Amino acid sequence: MSTTGSQAAPAAAAPPLVARAAAELVGTAALVAVVVGSGVQATELTRDAGLQLLANSIATVFGLGVLIALLGPVSGAHFNPAVTLAEWWTARRGGGSAVTLREAAVYLPAQIAGAIAGAVLADAMFGEPLVKWSTHDRSDGNLLLGEVVATAGLILLIFGLARTDRLRFAPVAVASYIGAAYWFTSSTSFANPAVTIGRAFTDTVAGIAPGSVAGFIGAQLAGVVVGLALVAVIFMNGKADTDAGQPAA
Repeated sequence: MSTTGSQAAPAAAAPPLVARAAAELVGTAALVAVVVGSGVQATELTRDAGLQLLANSIATVFGLGVLIALLGPVSGAHFNPAVTLAEWWTARRGGGSAVTLREAAVYLPAQIAGAIAGAVLADAMFGEPLVKWSTHDRSDGNLLLGEVVATAGLILLIFGLARTDRLRFAPVAVASYIGAAYWFTSSTSFANPAVTIGRAFTDTVAGIAPGSVAGFIGAQLAGVVVGLALVAVIFMNGKADTDAGQPAA
């Protein structure tokens, strides 16, 4: 399942796996560079925490939307092991387009490597130590709940769009959701295991202490389960009733 609005290409015309892996690596690296870099820039420009979060979220919305639109036709623009694993699981269960175990095994390390590279790149651009473990503890239970909610909502959105043939709206819809989740979740919506790992490598406002990473990833995986369960219940009729919930013209 692509997170773009493009129709799935025939298998013979699909980009080579190496190209798809490169798109996932570069896309995830760029996403983390946007998140970390805009966070650093915001803290240098203002001491107001609200303005910092606003700047960080706006940059992420635009950056993510552009990356999905650009790289979606190549790899599906997952940039997120949670999305890749959810798609593999639904394909395995016969409810989604084909993402094989081999493809997932290539995507996941590419996403993690890209996330780490993006954090290092952002630190380099702003003159920070290239690799410095974050000291920003994020282990409180309410933050973990925020990650469950953020990830469940993301999965519900992406797979709900797929079930109703509306993936053409994904660049705007996914980016908008992440921007909103910055504000309505206590964790500021990491919702991404690779991004979580990458942000442990930077001791900036966007960082997460290594000791908090496992808890966040566990919460995100729980969010995947919740999100897929919600998709199964809400969209149980699949594509047959795609017009049932549409407002009248």
